[in-house]
Amino acid sequence: MATRSPALSWTTVVPVVAALVLAATWGRDLDTLFVVLVALVLGATVLAAVHHAEVVAHRVGEPFGSLVLAVAVTIIEVALIVTLMVSGGPESASLARDTVFAAVMITSNGIVGVALMAGAIRHGFTHFNAEGTGAALATVATLATLSLVLPTFTTSQAGPEFSSSQLVFAALASLVLYGMFVFTQTVRHRDFFLPVETETGTTDADGDGHADPPTTKAALTSLGLLLLALIAVVGLAKVESPAIEAGVKAVGFPPSFVGVVIALLVLLPETLAALRAALRERVQISLNLAYGSAMASIGLTIPAIAVATIWLEGPLTLGLGATQMVLFGLTIVVSVLTVVPGRATRLQGGVHLILLAAFLFLAVNP
Repeated sequence: MATRSPALSWTTVVPVVAALVLAATWGRDLDTLFVVLVALVLGATVLAAVHHAEVVAHRVGEPFGSLVLAVAVTIIEVALIVTLMVSGGPESASLARDTVFAAVMITSNGIVGVALMAGAIRHGFTHFNAEGTGAALATVATLATLSLVLPTFTTSQAGPEFSSSQLVFAALASLVLYGMFVFTQTVRHRDFFLPVETETGTTDADGDGHADPPTTKAALTSLGLLLLALIAVVGLAKVESPAIEAGVKAVGFPPSFVGVVIALLVLLPETLAALRAALRERVQISLNLAYGSAMASIGLTIPAIAVATIWLEGPLTLGLGATQMVLFGLTIVVSVLTVVPGRATRLQGGVHLILLAAFLFLAVNP
C-alpha cells in the first residue's frame, strides 16, 4: 500500500461523500433506488476506512494500529446500539445482547477463520504469538461470560437480566479487564502482540509491512478521515436498517437477525484489514484485530448500556439462550486449541468458519 498523502485520492473523497449522503438521507424514508445507492456508498466507505486504518497503523506501529481501528469501530457501534435502543422502545430489549454476541462470534470465528485460512493458503502455515493471543482470548472469554452468560443464571432479577447492582458490577469489571489488557498490549508486554519472525524471515520485525512510514500530517489526515468514514459506515447502516428490517421480515427471519446484519456491516472494515494483513504473513495483526474488537465490543458496550439504562425504559435482556451458549462454549474450546500451538493450518481456519456458518444458520433458524 502506498504511503503518500491521501489528498486528491478516492479514499479522501469517499468519506466526505458518505458524510454528505448520510446528512441527506438521515431520518427519511427511501425508495428502492436510493436504498441501493446508499448501499453502494456504504461499501465504498468501508474500503476507504480500511485504507486509512492501515495508514494510521503504519505510522503508530503495532499493536497500537490494531487498537486504533478496534476502539474506533466499537465506540461508534456502541453509539449505534444506544441510538437504536432509545428509538426502538421495549422491542429493543435484547438488541445489545444480540449485537454484542454477534460481534463476538464474527470476530472470534469469522475474522480469525478468514485470516487463518487466507494465511495458510498463501504461506502454508500461519505463525503468531501464543502468549499475546492466548491472553487476548482469555480476556474475551471472561468478559463474555461475565456479561452475557451469567445473566441467564442469576436469580435477583426475573428473566435473563441483571439487577441494577449486578449490572454495575459487570460494567466496572468490563472496564477494569479491558483497561488491564490495553496496558498489557501497549506498554508492559507489547512484544507479545507483534508479528513473529517466520522461518523464511519474510515478516518484518516491526510488523509495518511497508517501505517508509507516512508523514505525521498524512497520518493525522488519515485518522480524521478514518473517524469520518466509520461514523458514515455506522450512520448509513442505520439508514439502511429499515430496509434490512423489512427484508428480514419478508423472508421470515427472526427480528434478532437485524442485529447480526448490522454487526456484519460494522465489522467489515476490520475483516478486510485482517485479511490483507494475513496475506502479507502478518497473522498476529489479524488476531489482534479480531480479539481486540471482541474485547472492545464487550468492554465498552456493557458500561455504556449500564449508563444508558438511567433513561432507557423497559427491560435489558443480556443473558444468552441455550443454543447461543453452546456455540459460545464450543468457540472458546476450539479457539484455545487453535491458539496454544502458536501456528495453524487451513484446517483450523476452516473449523472457525464452520462455527461462524453454524451461528449464522441458527440465527436464521433458531
